[in-house]
Amino acid sequence: MGALTKVVPALEWIATYRRADLRGDLTSGVIVAIMLIPQGMAYAMLAGLPPVMGLYAATAPLIAYVLLGSSRQLAVGPVAMMSLLVFAGCSSLAPPGSADYVASATLLALMVGIGQVALGVFRMGFLVNFVSHAVISGFTSASAIVICISQLKHLLGIDLPAGHSVFPILLEAGRRIGETNPYALAIGLVSIAALAAFRRKAPHFPAAILVVVGGTLLVYVFHLREMGVKTVGAVPQGLPGLSLPVLDFATIRSLVPTALVILFVGYMESISVARWIAARECYDVSPNREFVGLGLANVAASLVSGYPVTGGFSRTAVNYQAGARTGLASVITAVLVMLTLLVLTPLFYYLPNAVLAAIIMVAVIGLIDIAEAKRLFALKKTDGGVLTLTFIATLTIGLEQGILSGVGLSLLLFIWRSAHPHTAELGYLEDEGVFRNLDRFPQAKTFPGVLMLRVDASLYFANMGFIENLLRKRLEEKPETKCVLFDLSGVNAMDAVAVRALERIMEDYAARQIAFAFAAMKGPVRDLVSRAGWQEKYPESQYTSLHQALDAITGASGSARPVSKSSSRDI
Repeated sequence: MGALTKVVPALEWIATYRRADLRGDLTSGVIVAIMLIPQGMAYAMLAGLPPVMGLYAATAPLIAYVLLGSSRQLAVGPVAMMSLLVFAGCSSLAPPGSADYVASATLLALMVGIGQVALGVFRMGFLVNFVSHAVISGFTSASAIVICISQLKHLLGIDLPAGHSVFPILLEAGRRIGETNPYALAIGLVSIAALAAFRRKAPHFPAAILVVVGGTLLVYVFHLREMGVKTVGAVPQGLPGLSLPVLDFATIRSLVPTALVILFVGYMESISVARWIAARECYDVSPNREFVGLGLANVAASLVSGYPVTGGFSRTAVNYQAGARTGLASVITAVLVMLTLLVLTPLFYYLPNAVLAAIIMVAVIGLIDIAEAKRLFALKKTDGGVLTLTFIATLTIGLEQGILSGVGLSLLLFIWRSAHPHTAELGYLEDEGVFRNLDRFPQAKTFPGVLMLRVDASLYFANMGFIENLLRKRLEEKPETKCVLFDLSGVNAMDAVAVRALERIMEDYAARQIAFAFAAMKGPVRDLVSRAGWQEKYPESQYTSLHQALDAITGASGSARPVSKSSSRDI
């Protein structure tokens, strides 16, 4: 059973399911279904797809994740961010809503699913750590604005260009503002006001159903379709059939960048909320297992004519707060969506697009996080700069280009920081008995003829040039130096290039009668230099502590004492 639960994690909670959990699972499953049905249709429309595809994506994918994901409360399904990314990637290949467009969206789900499964199986979850929080925050805030502006065409009741930049849409909307349909605008604004009020006063009330019913009745009773109010129209009734997406290799090549962005952004949105709940409920969420679970959910979406899905913040929070204890809650949600497809789809014929636009706009407006931008700028301006660049690039040149710009800048900053490690010249505080940075503690005692340097990073090929230049500068400033003492307590690792560079430095400065010593080497570093033969080449250069090294260098305790293997320890 233990080995089987590693393959199908759901077996663990199924085998130990308690009757006391049923009430919470049933309640949360119903509430999330009521929330998901209008949201799913709205998000499909945002993706440029028929609304029914949002319902298709809320059936089999939920069950697939429940069986193979590691979170018990994560609510998987269509989300606004993924929908906008689908539109950005597929709209360049075919007109939104066309058969080719639908085919590319289902193929995209398959590509995302296979990619996520592969990353999970090969335990590559660590790759998401290279997408910084600043990038995600800037991308999310900009995407929320893009999503809201993309819904103006439904809110105003006029046709606007579908683009990846907000400015052409705003300019066209301003130029054609006189063509606004007052009925569509009124329905949309009232829906927004109602949703916002319920969100503030009664956040757990399924207000989306209320505005869907109200908007539909208004259109039906007052014949607003004849007055230009656009509605969802006929929605196919019945469950989706199983079919494999058409594997067109030219389309696959075109969709690879979009698939990669959806793969990572969707995973990060999902894993963050899953970990938050798991920490509160005292169980573990496996990053690699989450990749597998989400991947198979996307594969399932592609097989039932859906589009890419992930775990959503808002629905997961509602699912958890409504009492969900296990994955059964998501199974109940999926069953209710299936029943809706079988019985209720004719009722959506008069559902106005303005209502769905209102649902989308209210759902995503909370993703604009100004407070986080202020916090990042206050803590570290480079992180604030990464957020700003990502935000501006996403708004102006497109979603994929925006997030790639942010990732590129954050990686460049990471490389720059690793190539310029913090290095401090040390002095001794006699009262405290510790060594500290002279820049911060200028009163610290220095030792004649001894230059003490502490490197606070691993040493490798990219930063040895910086260390050499820094050392040359300090020795020029202190020509009386006779010994350079490196504190390596902050060096976790070195590569072979760094070892050879240090050897060359010691050989070059030997002609100037400057000796070198190294204190507080950690075990892995000491093992490396031992393999390089340092104990034979430089027998009096390694010490367990700065105190021991200074005693040997200054002669306070006799001659220099090399550290033998028996006296060394991993520190």
